[in-house]
Amino acid sequence: MSELITTCYGPVEKHVMTLAADIRLLVCDVDGVLSDGLIYMGNDGEELKTFHTHDGFGIKALLNAGIDVAVITGRNSNIVQRRMQALGVQHIYQGQGNKLPAFEDLLDKLELSASQAAYIGDDVIDLPVMNNAALGIAVANAHPLVRQKADWVTHTRGGEGAVREVCDLILLAQGLFDSAQGMSI
Repeated sequence: MSELITTCYGPVEKHVMTLAADIRLLVCDVDGVLSDGLIYMGNDGEELKTFHTHDGFGIKALLNAGIDVAVITGRNSNIVQRRMQALGVQHIYQGQGNKLPAFEDLLDKLELSASQAAYIGDDVIDLPVMNNAALGIAVANAHPLVRQKADWVTHTRGGEGAVREVCDLILLAQGLFDSAQGMSI
């Protein structure tokens, strides 16, 4: 059994922390990861999603630490565009039925390798990118196959602070956690 490191969220295998120490880019799915996966539709076609403020804080902390953050999502949504822009996320790929080309484009633009990237997802559409990233992460309530294939599964559910947990893990692994906690959203 692998050595465990205790975090405020619970135990994490040491090899996950080792991988997180080299991450320069966190790529997130949206529905089921940054949101709870529920899509509320109004009578007039209005779409609503919820986003957790803890995730927003974590994203801003990573960005302030010089670690890039991106989203790659299968759907198109003005809500996602506005939320990501409000957080300072500059790399937003929407309408990506096949997420791997967007991931490769992102790495090329940022001049990074897959060994410097982490990806967090919740469903089978996320597996190609998860399998190519150095650190493939599933949220606690991800599809069972995704949890099985992930390098690490968060303790927190998607839409309930799972992205914050990943951000904190990366900051802890890189010795930047304490300095990143003084930010405001």
